[in-house]
Formats: sequence, C-alpha cells, structure tokens
Amino acid sequence: MTTVSPATSTTAQSESAASQSGLMANYDLFLSILTTQIQNQDPLDPMDSAEFTTQLVQYSSVEQAIQQNKNLENIIATLKSNQSLSYVSYIGNKVSADASSTVLSGGQASWDYELKEDASGTFEIRNSSGAVVYSGDVDLTAGSQSFVWAGQTDVGADAVEGIYTISFDVKDAGGRREKVMTEISGIVDAVDMSTGEAVLSVDGKSIPVSSVISVSRPS
Repeated sequence: MTTVSPATSTTAQSESAASQSGLMANYDLFLSILTTQIQNQDPLDPMDSAEFTTQLVQYSSVEQAIQQNKNLENIIATLKSNQSLSYVSYIGNKVSADASSTVLSGGQASWDYELKEDASGTFEIRNSSGAVVYSGDVDLTAGSQSFVWAGQTDVGADAVEGIYTISFDVKDAGGRREKVMTEISGIVDAVDMSTGEAVLSVDGKSIPVSSVISVSRPS
C-alpha cells in the first residue's frame, strides 16, 4: 500500500488566521474610539493627529506582515506537497540504502546485517535526535542475520515510534575489529509519509529516504 501524505502547516495557518482576526477586531475598535475622540475633542485643545496617524500606519504594517506570513505558509505547504508526491517515483525502482536506520513500529524494529566472522562487543540505538536510547553487549553470528529490538529504552520505558539508528562496535575471536554491514538493496513497493519523513518499504523493510545511496531501474 502506498501512503503519500502531503505535508501541511495547518497549525501555523490557524495561528496566522487567529492573529489576523484579533488584529482586525482591535483595528475596528481603534477606529471607533478614534472617531469618537475626534467628534468630542476640545476645539481649544485639539488632539495630536500625528500620533493617531502613526498608530494607523503601525496597524497597517502589522496587517500586511500577517498577510505575507499567510502567503509564505501557503507556498511552503505547496512545496512540501510537491516534494511528497515526488517520492512516488521511487516505487518500482531498485534502491541501495544504508539500512542502519529503520522505523520502530508496533513495538518492534529490526535491522538486517552481514558479518564475515562471529563477533562480540557492544551496540547503541539512537533516536532521530542522535540521543542513545538503548545500548548493551551483543554476540553476532557470521552471515546474513537480523537484529531485533523490542522498543524498550535503557530505563525500561517504551520508546516512541519513529526512526532509530543502530551502530555496532564488535571484534572477532582474535580481537580484530569486524565491520557490520547494514546496506540493503531491493525494489521499493511503498512510500510512507506518516512519520514526517519519507520512509520507503524495501522488501518489507522500512528505510528512510535520506538513507538511499543509489536508485536504478530494475533489470
């Protein structure tokens, strides 16, 4: 199933609309008070019209700024929507990607890896902000394997769903450092925008579009 959800700035737009509504209400009230004051001013001691003119100009400037913000919000929303739709072009194409990042969903995340020799060491799982949420010791088996994480943090809490990245620091029996390969290749069959970042489904694995290394037409 292909999920493409165009990004919008609904919250920002609603705040802008609320600001404009409040400004116009105050503007109408200001004009009403100004008119009343002019009608009832002392002919022998007239009010300073320059001060009122300055306030009118300030109100007008604020109103124009709010309108410009609304226009910018619409432009940004359109650009994000077009960008979201452009990810559809990945579907059906073959991609190679760094699979060290994946999506935690339904309380589970998994990473496929390849290793030349059995190795032992440590691992770290980081969130999208780069903070370590889970770490520990690990024994990895040579060959093509999978590492599964149940979504628990170091303090025993449930990690929020989203994108997480794993890294390994392991050595073989002889004390030589082993590189854990997490690159993945396959055909993209879906695009999901629900996490806020485009995530490709490649052979059942969730890969952030930012991890893509190359894209090609399938043979």
